[in-house]
Amino acid sequence: MVVRERILTCVKKAFPPALKTSGWILKIMLPVSFGVLLLSWFGILPFLAALAEPLFTGVGLPGEAALVFLTSICTNLYTVIALVATLDFSVREGVILAVMCLISHNFIIESAVQKKTGSSILRMVVLRLTGSALTAAGLHLLLPEFPERLSGIAAVSVPGFRELLTDWVIDSFFLTVKIVCIITGLMVLQRLLEEFGVLKRLSRLLRPLMKLFGLPASSSFLWIVGNTVGLAYGSAIMMDYAEQGEMKPREADLLNHHLAISHSQLEDPLLFMAIGLPVWWLILPRLMLAVPAVWERRLEWVVQACFRKKN
Repeated sequence: MVVRERILTCVKKAFPPALKTSGWILKIMLPVSFGVLLLSWFGILPFLAALAEPLFTGVGLPGEAALVFLTSICTNLYTVIALVATLDFSVREGVILAVMCLISHNFIIESAVQKKTGSSILRMVVLRLTGSALTAAGLHLLLPEFPERLSGIAAVSVPGFRELLTDWVIDSFFLTVKIVCIITGLMVLQRLLEEFGVLKRLSRLLRPLMKLFGLPASSSFLWIVGNTVGLAYGSAIMMDYAEQGEMKPREADLLNHHLAISHSQLEDPLLFMAIGLPVWWLILPRLMLAVPAVWERRLEWVVQACFRKKN
């Protein structure tokens, strides 16, 4: 009976912050997604993508990649997958483009969430764009040629605005339900793990890995969340930690640097694997790049501290 009461208490404590955080994310996400719908309908996104085409030829990508990448920056990976499936890419081109999009997507929403936990929006955007460019250049040099091409589907006709708006309303409803359910579930899980002492054991178990990554041991659970369900959901838990005073601003900033490059290593690569891309090429480059991103941030702080002492 005591255990049952402890569980119910954790659930009751989790609901208010979960609903508050879900509402905050949706206030940003829904207007942004509607804005992207308008940009696409009026042809603004394709126009901007055409201007960026020359930047992609240097990493072995065709001009169409610019439209996919710009769409990724503005929206989520489900839209990117749907777009890639209508275009003709080789597997090699698909891997390079997919890794770029896996690092750089959903900027407005995810950067806003990271700012809420103490990181600069400008810094996070520059870090992710730089990470995408460096990874694309590295993969262009290292990736072997794959004989296969992605199994695309024929491009569908452009729907009317009313149909497009109806689809947006339906998708937004299911997205709202998904966000509330996932964030509530994560916060209930967090409080249960804290209540029964699992988080402390988890921190001790993952301490060597976190040390290698340049992260504090206390970020173990948040690191797992961010690398499984994604940056926005992981940062939502970080917001709760920050409000409770359980995570220092610098610790949150370090974790944000890692998650900006390496996040959602479970669901997102599987989405791209479903259209024919090799999954390990989508996971390892991001994980390897996230490590120096964190250590570079730590080095900055050391240099700044030395500079202050001299002055």
